[in-house]
Amino acid sequence: MSNVESVTQAEVPNTAGGPVSPDDGPEKPRSLTGDAWEDLRRNWIFWAAAVLVVLVVTMAAFPSLFTSANPEACALSRQHQGPSGSAIFGYNFQGCDVYARTIYGARNSVLIGLFATIISGVIGLIVGMATGYFGGWVDALLARGIDIVLGIPTLLAAIVLARRLSADPQDSGFLAVVFTLGVLTWTTGARIMRSSVISAKNQDYVAAARMLGAGSGRLMFRHILPNAAAPFVVVLTILLGVNIATEATLTFLGVGLKGDAISWGIDISTAAPYVRETATPLVWPSVFLAMTVLAFIMLGDAIRDAFDPRLR
Repeated sequence: MSNVESVTQAEVPNTAGGPVSPDDGPEKPRSLTGDAWEDLRRNWIFWAAAVLVVLVVTMAAFPSLFTSANPEACALSRQHQGPSGSAIFGYNFQGCDVYARTIYGARNSVLIGLFATIISGVIGLIVGMATGYFGGWVDALLARGIDIVLGIPTLLAAIVLARRLSADPQDSGFLAVVFTLGVLTWTTGARIMRSSVISAKNQDYVAAARMLGAGSGRLMFRHILPNAAAPFVVVLTILLGVNIATEATLTFLGVGLKGDAISWGIDISTAAPYVRETATPLVWPSVFLAMTVLAFIMLGDAIRDAFDPRLR
């Protein structure tokens, strides 16, 4: 056997530590999503935020898994009682179980944040796609509309609009808060989508699809949207946490949820005047609210960093 044949048949270690065989092909390149997932797998902030988000969503969907107490079962004889075996967070000034109300309060807060974010996402998607794809006078007109909405103080406008929409004292204010947040918080998503669409529509695959006869609808939703949606989804994830915090703020100011509704904002509002007597009814809803908002924002930041090629 010649020296060349001996070298050819020898087992040469590869980068993975094993021998190279003739069947081994070149390593398949990873996509942007694959690279992002590899970064996320090594990011402890992503996992911590994801665990908190899953916990809060589970708590909102199935509160009975976390407590068997009735949050509406109140008795003045238990007013301001401290933590005990039956109520680990104690009781508020109405004699209601603070732990049970905190667990059940997640449902309204998360649902309002979710539905408001969906409305914001739909508006931002339509406006961002239209401005980025068509350009020209469409871009100029809608961009001025975005600027007008951005010039309105969000919290002040939300107070006025929510108060106007929930004038009926019998109304819980749920739909009013959802609509208010939805129509006031779509501008950032629209701007991000516009930038992504402008970048994607100039790519070669879009030009090739246009040459093959694809219409505007097919180009936007079949070719451009899947490649421009990642930054938009990240913004919506962060916006979900912001909407939850804004709902609590509106409820605390008396223009959000009201009546017999259970939410963190209501519990914080009702506990604030009695904070000198006992701080527990104020502290725990505030802690759960802060952790939930922080979890969604951290999750969005981690995903954004993973998908941003400038950070690689």
